[in-house]
Amino acid sequence: MSQPITQTRSTAESFPRLHARTRRFTLGAPRGVTVSPDGGRVVFLRSRSGTDPVTCLWSLEVETGEERLIADPRELDTTDVEDLPAEERARRERAREQAGGVVGYATDRAVTRAVFPLSGKLYLVEFAGGLTPRLIETDGAVIDPRLDPTGARIAFVSGGALHVHLIAARLTETLLEPEADDVTYGLADFVAAEEIDRMRGFWWSPEGDALVVARVDESAVPVWHIADPANPDRVPTPVRYPAAGTTNPAVSLDVVGLDGRRTPIGWDAGRDEYVVDVVWDDRGLFVVVQPRDQKALRMLRVDPATGATTLVDEETDPVWVDATPGLRVHAASGALVKLAHRDGAHRVLVDGEPVTPPEIQVRSLLDVDGDTLLVSGSTTPASVRLWTWSPADGLVPASPEEGVHSGRLAAGTLVRTSTDLASPATTTVRAAGIEREIASYAAEPGLDLRISLHRAGERRLQTAVLMPSWWEPGIPLPVLMDPYGGPHGQRVYAARNPHLTSQWFAEQGFAVVVVDGRGMPGRGPEFERAVHLDLAGPVLDDQVDALRALAVENPDLDLTRVGIRGWSFGGFLAALAVLRRPDVFHAAVAGAPVTDWELYDTHYTERYLGRPDREPAAYERSSLLTDAATPASGDRPHRPLMIIHGLADDNVVAAHTLRLSSALLAAGRPHQVLPLSGVTHMTPQEVVAENLLLLQVRFLRDALGVPAPPV
Repeated sequence: MSQPITQTRSTAESFPRLHARTRRFTLGAPRGVTVSPDGGRVVFLRSRSGTDPVTCLWSLEVETGEERLIADPRELDTTDVEDLPAEERARRERAREQAGGVVGYATDRAVTRAVFPLSGKLYLVEFAGGLTPRLIETDGAVIDPRLDPTGARIAFVSGGALHVHLIAARLTETLLEPEADDVTYGLADFVAAEEIDRMRGFWWSPEGDALVVARVDESAVPVWHIADPANPDRVPTPVRYPAAGTTNPAVSLDVVGLDGRRTPIGWDAGRDEYVVDVVWDDRGLFVVVQPRDQKALRMLRVDPATGATTLVDEETDPVWVDATPGLRVHAASGALVKLAHRDGAHRVLVDGEPVTPPEIQVRSLLDVDGDTLLVSGSTTPASVRLWTWSPADGLVPASPEEGVHSGRLAAGTLVRTSTDLASPATTTVRAAGIEREIASYAAEPGLDLRISLHRAGERRLQTAVLMPSWWEPGIPLPVLMDPYGGPHGQRVYAARNPHLTSQWFAEQGFAVVVVDGRGMPGRGPEFERAVHLDLAGPVLDDQVDALRALAVENPDLDLTRVGIRGWSFGGFLAALAVLRRPDVFHAAVAGAPVTDWELYDTHYTERYLGRPDREPAAYERSSLLTDAATPASGDRPHRPLMIIHGLADDNVVAAHTLRLSSALLAAGRPHQVLPLSGVTHMTPQEVVAENLLLLQVRFLRDALGVPAPPV
């Protein structure tokens, strides 16, 4: 067990309000970093303070250290509220983007120019010369503008159509227009953006003379309706939602010339219906696709002239193959670099040969700098380290062993963001003989962070325990479990910010316990796949086992008063805990819970549970509705449950909570439902986010009989 780390800060503002105003202490921190290919310029996003939600575009000249404000939205757009097109709002929801202003940008290959949308308007800016960003007139609201590699043209989506703007001629042409209301060109579909992390739908050729464009046809996808009960005069919003077992959007790809000529890319889309990535580099054009059952991932070489494809790489697995853009790229030598699991570990392979040892669980391939790779990975689950690999030097550490680190690399310039349990994140730029820091304006939380990390139980589950700053050994404390619990949703990191909310709950009179059970990254493919065909049993058992193991080490954990809270999958786990294990859990707060997995999307749900018509038992054992419909009894007593749900949620729709509530009511089980009008799966509104924390504390104190903490 590690020793508790204490860090003291103070602030005049309450933590819940500051937590809300700072968007979980993310505002003011540099992010969205791009390094120019010569290593001389670093471009990034950052707001002006830790409570300023308006993000600006900045650049840093590495040699001189000159930092310049490139674009300030307040100087460009006089509207107080961003007037975003519906497609951009959906894109930000998928990306969990909570800030405003310039939240995304794209550069040319040399990083001399950038484009970005602002309130649906298109802006172009030059990094040299201190010029003001230029507004480019367009007929409609702009989505996802991207410069071609040469910097001569801008492609963007507006009204579901793909357009190209010729910068020198100041002329905009429409390349592709949708043939029907349910068709779009150049946008990522819901599943691609929400689950595959593919946020884009078009890709430039290296010469800037053609594009690959995704056509998405949602006409066969079921139509759901998101209503606004607080405003009954408003017509419900129809959304195409591909629920588990139903029809996915039909996604096809075309090579499109600047004259609008289209060449369809051919592959077996009936077998491989998911488009994971498109790679168009000096080695050619490649498409990465995946079948519906996700047991394979195929990389296809495309002939741009004919659209014909040939298989160049394939990974298969009897359970699933992870699919994320960027998993397959080329080094300068032409070697194919990919992530795959070998020998019980996630590893980097170069032309089929592993170059990382099985002791490192590789998290991601961050950059390819010539033949040098920048990768992140873990030797212990709570820490995420950086390494570089090159044919000449092999594997070389590029960050400290402890903490959580990420980075970008180009021409030997490394931009590294690092944090640990004692420190906020810092971003440093390292080049030959030069080291600079990009300032962070993120707010300080004003908490005494008292945390210890454990490996609990027989499965040595990664666990964090947070105690109140005023607690002394010998004082029993009720326990609050604070998990996410779902696959790939790690919570226990050797970093400060992920634990701030848990620490605040601890200050209210709880010993807070956070457990990363089976399904989490950092422990290898076998650990992740332990939830296959059962999203309830293993994750709940791990929470119970870790809790009991911790109580043996620390008898001050009062197991007669155990609460649990969570959001999304964590909300599912919280409700599951009090319904299925009321002998252990005595109260729960379930936020936006998935209650019936047949109501969740195809790619996520079917990866773990298969298709409902083929694996009905998996859906039954993972559903909350059967547990909710069982009346309370002597051996399964009723426990207090608060359910919270945003009525505008288009990811975990409110039907999940309504069906759970109906089942509980039919079984005579009292419970509380807190509907949030106009709130999506995120809760960015300051007042809503602040009061949600306060209401949860009040409910848990009342349910568990917890007195107010000492002043």
